[in-house]
Amino acid sequence: MAMDLAQLVRALSEQSTPDADGGRLRLPTERALVDSLEISRGALREQLSILEHLGFLDRTQGRGSYLTAPGTGFLQLYFDLAGQLGHLSQPEFRDAREILETALAEAAARRATADDVDALRALVDEMVRATTAGEHGAALEADLDFHRRLCEIVGNPVFSMLHDALSHALRSELVERRELAGQVPLPPGRSLVIDTVHYGIVEAIDGRDAEGARAAMRRHFEVWSAFTDASATDTSAIDTSVHEAARPSAASDH
Repeated sequence: MAMDLAQLVRALSEQSTPDADGGRLRLPTERALVDSLEISRGALREQLSILEHLGFLDRTQGRGSYLTAPGTGFLQLYFDLAGQLGHLSQPEFRDAREILETALAEAAARRATADDVDALRALVDEMVRATTAGEHGAALEADLDFHRRLCEIVGNPVFSMLHDALSHALRSELVERRELAGQVPLPPGRSLVIDTVHYGIVEAIDGRDAEGARAAMRRHFEVWSAFTDASATDTSAIDTSVHEAARPSAASDH
């Protein structure tokens, strides 16, 4: 019986039994699957190998085979291949990320705890500190952690997977933006608005202002776009409008 991978996974799920130790779905033996699925052993092994490579199957010698849900790497691989083949473009990835992040900011404003707000504010403080110190790799990681934290606050794993995959697809672009940021001289006591604009998102979330959080996130992307467009043509064209006074650290707020 010929079947595509989705049909095969459905059939395997129906025939698998929960493992007593952790509830994982254990597959029947190959012989049992060949008989029940009416498929040749060679065709079955080929398709099982594909599922294993994609992360849907965990096979260990002597312990059996188990169905499993793939991690974010599966979606990252799809985005990589779709981008290389020209099916998805960087502007489409950027647009998807902006829509996702804007919705996440709104949802986070409704669900964040005081500890969540403190964690978000601390990450922006770290962005400011790292950029000021010329540690642009650390600033990028704090930036990514800030947006990842929004996913954690919302608590929907679908959004977390999409966020990680989109960040992966756009990582080289984000690195380039941070490198451009490093070319902008900082006056004493001033910080790049690409970092400090995140404080507006935090304050809206802290105030449980869902619409304000959406607007602050849109402002965040507008600042990034304006900064990148200007710096891509002439770094010297970026004036003090990209600087803001550094915000005091969270520790001084309490």
